[in-house]
Amino acid sequence: MPITEILARNADLYGDDISLVEINPEINEIAASWKDYELVETDPEKRYRREMTWREFDDKANRLANFLLGRGLEKGHKVGILLMNCLEWLPIYFGILKTGALAVPLNYRYTEDEIKYCLDLAECDVLIFGPEFTGRIEAIRDRIPRVKIRLFLGQDCPAFAENYYALTACCSSSAPNVALTDDDDAAIYFSSGTTGFPKAILHGHRALVFSCEVEKDHHGQTRKDNFLCIPPLYHTGAKMHWFGSFLAGSRAVLLRGVKPEWIFKAVSEEGVTIVWLLVPWAQDILDAIDRGEIRLGDYRLDQWRLMHIGAQPVPPSLIRRWKARFPGHEYDTNYGLSESIGPGCVHLGVENIHKVGAIGKAGYGWELKIVDENGEPVKQGEVGELCVRGAGVMKRYFNNPEATAELLKDGWLSTGDMARMDADGFVFLVDRKKDVIITGGENLYPVQIEDFLRTHDAVKDVAVIGMPDHRLGEIAVAIVELKPGVSCPEDEIARFCTALPRYKRPRKIIFDKVPRNPTGKIEKPRLREKYFGGSLVEAQTESV
Repeated sequence: MPITEILARNADLYGDDISLVEINPEINEIAASWKDYELVETDPEKRYRREMTWREFDDKANRLANFLLGRGLEKGHKVGILLMNCLEWLPIYFGILKTGALAVPLNYRYTEDEIKYCLDLAECDVLIFGPEFTGRIEAIRDRIPRVKIRLFLGQDCPAFAENYYALTACCSSSAPNVALTDDDDAAIYFSSGTTGFPKAILHGHRALVFSCEVEKDHHGQTRKDNFLCIPPLYHTGAKMHWFGSFLAGSRAVLLRGVKPEWIFKAVSEEGVTIVWLLVPWAQDILDAIDRGEIRLGDYRLDQWRLMHIGAQPVPPSLIRRWKARFPGHEYDTNYGLSESIGPGCVHLGVENIHKVGAIGKAGYGWELKIVDENGEPVKQGEVGELCVRGAGVMKRYFNNPEATAELLKDGWLSTGDMARMDADGFVFLVDRKKDVIITGGENLYPVQIEDFLRTHDAVKDVAVIGMPDHRLGEIAVAIVELKPGVSCPEDEIARFCTALPRYKRPRKIIFDKVPRNPTGKIEKPRLREKYFGGSLVEAQTESV
């Protein structure tokens, strides 16, 4: 069953029920004039709120599909999506899928050159973009000749594009007559690109539907649930966590902004039951409560049943703090990557709170193994590379058979993450394979050191990287971000680290902001570039 059939089913069964709500606390003047926006007074600030029923969701998807088909789009063509989170995002995504074309979501942080690179790599024929990106698209418009159709989502449409609202409004809302199967290609996502320009990851309808089933099995969404979606929809993580609600036919709220008070207002006013957070956002919430900026008694929170975190290793100390504040919350973490259609290939489970720190066991319908450099399974407790297999594994890297062959072997996907399995069968992430620090012949796994340092009361965030050293090859350096308004001398952090084995202690401590990408992952290449030029191998070679 293609994923588009789930939307049609929801429209038939729950047509007049609300499917999506968008809340934008910091909407700008351009967005304020967008079609369908309604000003809502919420003391002490003004916010914008829009909502959409399941029937409207399906109708809008059909209108876009019929427009694209009328302009010659065919099965296998590709359509880029370059939008901030908004109410139109998901109907656009499903409208593309209904044509048999492939949806190609683009990172809203991409520079103009990265946008061009990804459009070229995915062989996009159409681009749908919002007003935030007008300047970037204008800068490359003459360098993307393949993109014949450029649809603009907003007012004051630039001369080099066409108005999305005007063109789709007059199209039929009937489902297009396009036959789709589970085996058809559906979407191209891009890797994070932390080691260069991103790779194009090809997924089919089977993987998208499987992701819906995995998420619903893990978190048991029902029609009564309401999911708060904060991360960017271009990324697999946000959408695939929403997929459980989508399959259940339940409501979701798209929140534009990550301030703790905005999150709590949305949970309270919209009756949210499930919230997916990234580590920094959970940290900010707890810190705001500790500082007295958030008073829990001011909000309706009794219905909030589940908090889960993904996209990165979760410090156990953070979850202990969370459970102390919210003892009634179920907690879960899902592990995944874009090549495995987002979260869920490894899953902790809400019943396994005693294993906080682990990413869990193989998720619903998934298999996993931990292997050595020769691809052979390691002994229990030993560190190796995590590999996963299931219906959510990518078909391939688009137009990159060499990279595909490197990661895919007999259906097994090499994740690039180093892990170990404990005696109970739970998997613990140790670090990214490329981030392992080898110092004096000893392997250091930065995540272990980072988790330890985050238990210090003054530390908000921390990243540990390897820095070239003439004698040891590499040394561990901790970039420490302190909590706002807190001071802590370097020697205090050094004394705190004496609880670690000597070889694991950072040799250098730097106080600085820890950069993270939109999905919460630490941007270690940026730190390496900032502090020693980026290439460890080159730096080590030069030091010899």
